[in-house]
Amino acid sequence: MCGIAGVMTADGSAPAESLLKALTVALEHRGPDGQGRYTNGDAALIQTRLAIIDLETGDQPLHEPGGAALVANGEIYNYLELRASMADALFKTQSDCEPPLFLYRKHGLDFARHLRGMFAIAIHDPQQGRLVLARDPFGIKPLYYAETSKGFAFASEPHALIESGWIGAQLSEQSRNELLQLQFTTGRATIFKGIERVLPGEILAIEKGRIIERQHIEALPNNGSETEATIGMLDKILADSVAVHQRSHVPYGMFLSGGIDSSAVLAMMARLNPRPVKAFTAGFSGTAARDERDLAREVARSLGAEHIEIDFSEDDFWRALPQVAGAMDDPAADYAILPTWKLAATARTEGIKVILSGEGGDELFGGYGRYRSAMRPWFLGGRAMRRNGTLDGLGILREDLNGWRDGMQAAERAGKRTGRTRLQTAQAVDCADWLPNDLLTKLDRCLMAHGVEGRTPFLDPEVAAFAFRLPDKMKVHDGLGKYLLRQWVNKHAASADAFSKKRGFTVPVGEWIAKRGVQIGPLVAKRECIRAICKPEAVEALFREPDGKGAKFATWSLLFYALWHRHHIERRPFMLDALAALAEN
Repeated sequence: MCGIAGVMTADGSAPAESLLKALTVALEHRGPDGQGRYTNGDAALIQTRLAIIDLETGDQPLHEPGGAALVANGEIYNYLELRASMADALFKTQSDCEPPLFLYRKHGLDFARHLRGMFAIAIHDPQQGRLVLARDPFGIKPLYYAETSKGFAFASEPHALIESGWIGAQLSEQSRNELLQLQFTTGRATIFKGIERVLPGEILAIEKGRIIERQHIEALPNNGSETEATIGMLDKILADSVAVHQRSHVPYGMFLSGGIDSSAVLAMMARLNPRPVKAFTAGFSGTAARDERDLAREVARSLGAEHIEIDFSEDDFWRALPQVAGAMDDPAADYAILPTWKLAATARTEGIKVILSGEGGDELFGGYGRYRSAMRPWFLGGRAMRRNGTLDGLGILREDLNGWRDGMQAAERAGKRTGRTRLQTAQAVDCADWLPNDLLTKLDRCLMAHGVEGRTPFLDPEVAAFAFRLPDKMKVHDGLGKYLLRQWVNKHAASADAFSKKRGFTVPVGEWIAKRGVQIGPLVAKRECIRAICKPEAVEALFREPDGKGAKFATWSLLFYALWHRHHIERRPFMLDALAALAEN
């Protein structure tokens, strides 16, 4: 796991030393264990390394006999199998990222189709005068780029492109509207004008500083043909996925909520590991939010795990929020970023550099309540997902936020394929944007800020091919999602209470904000970024008396956006407290 960046100039000149140094400095937090650089003519690659596999010889860039060089962020889980299949390759390291170089020389842009893992890869091929970028099909690992008159630059995080001076920090109003209404942004465009995402599963070829070709690898099967399955088949697939996701030369643990997905991961890890697994759980003492620690404690005890609990408090919220907003340069106003931030810090303190988590279980096995609504035709109460925006109906907007649902509609059109059920279409929509641009961005930024790698065993090609093709009745049954997965958990982790209704994960941000609403409201309302879209007096009234869950979530979204904008658009430095940051002129 690392930070990567690079440049290919348009005029053939060598990339400037100052630019490469600035990119490296901006990504140092992603790779505290070392730095590497490659330059050749009009191209340069840089990497900051978090050493996980091949600690001794795995420094990057990596090279192959044909002259190509590679930097990568991620893990190739089938690297042992790939090495065994390439007996004639002259490997120089034991790195999991060296086989992709030899696959590239053999298969060209199709090299990424042979990889099982999470990855953002950059290869420079001086023979072809070509730069190649590739991102894993689910978008677990991030990758961004900016094409300008100067050429093409890419990085693991948008802020690196901005802080290096390659491009300015200009706000995209449509993406801002998406953030405020959806809590995340969609598609290729980011919230920064001119900075775009390499889409999940996308492979780009760049020559002379311009993109000349795009290819794409699907995360989900093209068709929705249903395949009956058994618990035994699921057991075999989970065992294989968790086993390869545990390939590591450093200590690993997992995040445990006590829910179905994380309990399934822990149950399989407990089976595969001879020593107790370290499992980390966050809770919220003294609030109305449901505290997951009691259930997680029982699950951990029954599976023989070493359970480490943290309390995320109101003081933690106000202290951590400016740092978290600063780390989320590609923003997601998902309140789960807050406990994830503290869990990551605790894991690193405990000596853990790799964390397995349950992201993807809901999307692949059909866990969300919104899926059950999407399964019904409109005349029986069915409705499109996320049809209402966070700020709608509260009387605070100056005017409608245009275009905020355009990206969702594009994903809905793309998700409809011949043979797919309504449920499979809804799953595909979530996998296109919600998953990579909210859940996985949250996991990446919060963990990498603390030098910890996040791994997601459910988001594996073998698991996805199995789960997506399940008949709807094996996903949703008697009003419960994840039916087959629940059956497996009931058998292998009975203490998780697998057939209870989905409880969801709630952070009491609305409760904490409401306590200081009279003080916070005017501070948020006076920010120019809020005044541009909202009526200040209405914002103050909303914070003063948030009426209902929707209003409380709106106050959280506005607070997060105000702090995010202050750091990433206004370019103000971090502060130690959210109130002090907001009070600053």
